[in-house]
Amino acid sequence: MANTVLKMTTQEINKLKEAYQAFIQPSSPPGSVFTAKPAGCTVTAYKSGKVLFQGKTAEMEAQKWGSAPAASDPKPGKSKPSHAFAPPENVGTLSLIGSDEVGTGDYFGPITVVASYVPASQLELAKELGVKDSKFLNDKQIAAIAKDLLHTIPYSLLVLSNRKYNELQANRMSQGKMKALLHNKALHNMLEKTKDLHVDGILVDQFCEPGVYFNYLSRERNIVKNNVFFATKGESLHLSVAASSILARYAFIKEMDKISAKTGIEIPKGAGSKVDVKAAEIIRKYGPDYLNDIAKIHFANTKKALNLADGKRS
Repeated sequence: MANTVLKMTTQEINKLKEAYQAFIQPSSPPGSVFTAKPAGCTVTAYKSGKVLFQGKTAEMEAQKWGSAPAASDPKPGKSKPSHAFAPPENVGTLSLIGSDEVGTGDYFGPITVVASYVPASQLELAKELGVKDSKFLNDKQIAAIAKDLLHTIPYSLLVLSNRKYNELQANRMSQGKMKALLHNKALHNMLEKTKDLHVDGILVDQFCEPGVYFNYLSRERNIVKNNVFFATKGESLHLSVAASSILARYAFIKEMDKISAKTGIEIPKGAGSKVDVKAAEIIRKYGPDYLNDIAKIHFANTKKALNLADGKRS
């Protein structure tokens, strides 16, 4: 069994917990903050700041959050070679289509995926517009930059509604496969939009190993595979991914605003305790079935909200 250990801050661990909210286990080892079990991996975060990833996909999961030599690696001085889809060293200077997604770790709201094209000739313009990793931007900044981008670069936006998400999940489709299908469709759309333009390649913000990604797409008729690169933290490598992240975030924010307007309740992002309280409020007001249209009901928040709505401690 492969093991990887990362050292994280309290803030990073809280973000990690939100991302794995759907996989949180009811019990965890002494001294730990939480234990989660996504596909093929067990993730345990400790109060000391250490996070242990164990299982077949341990290294892949750990790479999403940082880098560290696997604990089981007897030769830490020798790093594992990059996969065949690693981007070239000059990736930041190329004319690329980049893709990213938002909403996967949020209980309320859909998943939004965007692919966009930023040619080398517009890299400086993108910087001038404020394009950078969306995690360093607040919602107001996201909206301002996105409104400029909408009229500046070609893009494709896909929104996976909560009702459709819950239907797919109930039919045992993993969130990873949903994301792969959405990315592939958005990239296919972008290749159509840019067929008369010069495109050096495609950069996908990596959420799983390339082999796993393409396995998810094995039954698709149109698979975008030529000149496709995968890299974690793709927003820092090319502005096309950063732009896609901003546009996806903007679309997600707008969808969340719609939910707030529809329910008459201010809907929080993420998957923490505030979400449980608001979900319980919605259950009391509209009934539990209402969540199917606005939330990812397989998340642990649903059970906690039902308990709160019934006056039980979650």
